[in-house]
Amino acid sequence: MLLLLLAFGALYFFRIGSYPLSNPDEGRYAEIPREMLATGDWVTPRLNDVNYFEKPPLVYWVTAASEAVFGLNEWAVRAVPVFFALWGIALTYWAARRLHGREAGLASAVVLGTGLLWFAIGHIPLLDMAVSVLMAQALFCFIIGVGEPAGPVRRRLFYGLYVRMALATLTKGLIGFLVTGAVMFLWLLVFNQWKRLRPLHLPTGALLFLAIAAPWHVLAGMRNPTWVHRYFVEEHFERFTSDYASRPGPWHYFIWIAIAGMIPWTGFVWPAVRDALRGGWAKRAENATAWFLVTWSAFIFLFFSYSKSKLPPYILPIFPALATLTGAWLAQTVALADGAQRLRTGLRIYSFVNGLLAVALLTAVLKPGLIIRDQAQALALQWPAIAMAGVLLLGGIFVPWLAKTRGARVSLIGIVVTAALFLGCLQVAAPDINKPSTKLLGLYVKQHAKPDDRVFHCYDFYQDFTFYCSKTGPSRAASSCSSRKRRSTM
Repeated sequence: MLLLLLAFGALYFFRIGSYPLSNPDEGRYAEIPREMLATGDWVTPRLNDVNYFEKPPLVYWVTAASEAVFGLNEWAVRAVPVFFALWGIALTYWAARRLHGREAGLASAVVLGTGLLWFAIGHIPLLDMAVSVLMAQALFCFIIGVGEPAGPVRRRLFYGLYVRMALATLTKGLIGFLVTGAVMFLWLLVFNQWKRLRPLHLPTGALLFLAIAAPWHVLAGMRNPTWVHRYFVEEHFERFTSDYASRPGPWHYFIWIAIAGMIPWTGFVWPAVRDALRGGWAKRAENATAWFLVTWSAFIFLFFSYSKSKLPPYILPIFPALATLTGAWLAQTVALADGAQRLRTGLRIYSFVNGLLAVALLTAVLKPGLIIRDQAQALALQWPAIAMAGVLLLGGIFVPWLAKTRGARVSLIGIVVTAALFLGCLQVAAPDINKPSTKLLGLYVKQHAKPDDRVFHCYDFYQDFTFYCSKTGPSRAASSCSSRKRRSTM
């Protein structure tokens, strides 16, 4: 685990503080914690001195602590999602090792850590990475816990389940326990696993959950009369059941996110699921753990597909489960004499996807206006994009060759090396991929503005501005003169 954390730490922390925060998400999730530090109010989140009731405060608290220790800078802000992403990788190693053995744990952690969506969201200060890791840990504690006999180990696992559900609730609201609870209940019900549930330490576990999750909710409601309606009604039920958030998507929206998010391992997911569930319903008892991982992935996928509000990070919680299924299958396959043959279809898909991505990258930077409309941005991205395309093409060619000549294990090492080089190049390109920032203007205002000066934001409210100028409120720094009604994007 230490070696995994060192290797992925080097990859994930690479250049995270070398480019400005973008609008609106990075600016928002940096500014709300900064205002907590400035005001000393850790109960009511505020954005530009306006109450911000969309989400609970756990990630704000962690980010504020990072800002207090490391300063008001990009590294301190982005270190938080990187920390949670690395936690998720270590967690997946632990869980897959407990369920399937050491080799499976290593493979599962590598699959998750080199996956495209996990890496991308692991560098953006959103709430989704944190809630995904906490939900995943709750579900892993459950499936490992039900396999343990009554005793201290089982008790610790179930208490870990209740604690992680409470922390997930403090991260992104009711889904922290409702969705995880639904996954567990559905698996128990459909596969008749009720006998394995006892003892579940429910009375003390429920008290532990409430002791962690309830105090902030009570305090927020007591201090803010409008909080209950905004938080429970608008931000939970209306967001899920109506077009309140103005982020609709077609029924197949998350299919493409899941396929792209598992790159470079997309081609290995289906054979992993197929072999894990071999025997189907007749062997559901002996494949109960695999069915739990599939239930976990399928329920969360369908839950957010039904929602009227869709964004790519919403299905991030399914990736630790998919990585565990895929990693366990890969570890089992490379140990077989015909392992390279069994990987053949997945390697073909891998090469095809690599070629497709390489063509898309080259088209984007060599044909400005076709994909990237800003010619200056296309020009700035040319060399990183050419490097990424070259890495992908070389990987797509040599990895299948390695499978034929050196065996399955070496070919998988080739995929990992290719992915690491690609993701490293992606971080080099990150400053030019990011949306424009108001950092220079914010720092100028911080240095030159007088205490009573007012700054008006025209067209939109630039949410990184107040972070960089370290001032809030319409009487001192920022107010919007946009005639449009703007909603936050998360």
